[in-house]
Amino acid sequence: MVAQKAKVTIFDVAKASGVSSSAVSYALNGKPGVSDATREKVLQEARKLGWRPNGAAQSLAQSRTRRIGLVLGYDPQLLSVEPYIMRLISGLGSALEERDYSLLIRMSMDDDDDVSILEDWIATGNVDALLLLNLEIGDPRIDLMKANPQMPCLAIADASLTGGLPTLTSDDAGASGTMIRFLASLGHRNIARVAGPEELGHSYIRDAAFSEITTELGIRYRCLHADYTPESGADATKRLLSVTPRPTAIIYDNDVMALAGESVASMKNVSVPDELSIISWDDSFMNVAAHPAITALGRNVLESGRLAAQLMLKLIDGEEVEDVQEPPYELVERDSTGPPPRSKFAAHSQR
Repeated sequence: MVAQKAKVTIFDVAKASGVSSSAVSYALNGKPGVSDATREKVLQEARKLGWRPNGAAQSLAQSRTRRIGLVLGYDPQLLSVEPYIMRLISGLGSALEERDYSLLIRMSMDDDDDVSILEDWIATGNVDALLLLNLEIGDPRIDLMKANPQMPCLAIADASLTGGLPTLTSDDAGASGTMIRFLASLGHRNIARVAGPEELGHSYIRDAAFSEITTELGIRYRCLHADYTPESGADATKRLLSVTPRPTAIIYDNDVMALAGESVASMKNVSVPDELSIISWDDSFMNVAAHPAITALGRNVLESGRLAAQLMLKLIDGEEVEDVQEPPYELVERDSTGPPPRSKFAAHSQR
């Protein structure tokens, strides 16, 4: 039996031509976006390799797929316990369903995977629009999308990070001030934060705001970066409670780490809130189920998801979309926060 020759793909042509798969797609389909020299080079390499067009892919590229693409670069362990992303997807899905659209989700393990998947979707027309989450400083996905303006794209991030892409943005700097000033009003002058990964753009925005506001208010501030998992939140809490003087309040960048931190405090016989106040940046059912219930700075994530879907559908329809603000953060005060231990506050006030 004669073995069948493997079908030549646009990725084979891209490798032979030394250009991106999206550039090959433009060249082979006669679309603008590449120079005449690049187009000719791609066509020559395609002929050499014996490339033949994929009728199904061409059909997809010429009509709507009714799909939105989302690449999740989350650790599967975190995704299984993190409420934020599931609430966001629920909001997205419900709004898309109203227009007979679906959400196509791919998991990636690193930044290179993210870019490769997006390049594939752009080249094949496998989705009608893309949603970007968890942008990093200088994120390569920004340049990729700016180089491919024919693919509608929305970023959920601080607008300062998105390079002019349509953005659903939140006021993380203002939210930082809300939490710090709340703790200051209770008398806290020594606070800590267990933050998310340092490379994430929103961590950078929050880091800067925390440093500026605590300096302005004369508050001692320390920060440890973690990876949003309960294990990292617990480890950071153990380290913060081992220093002298230890913080009288800790702010956690998500509810999973806040819950783990409260458990560590209990195991170390540190009373919450009498000896340690705890605040979670995200709010969810876990904060209410905790004992004591955890004070949280939350927002309507379901509505954020719905709003993101509506904006992407506008982009698909050819409408211009400017930066839009997410639903505002609201601080929900519960039993995990209170004044700092009296002896420490008294000692501070006598200085």
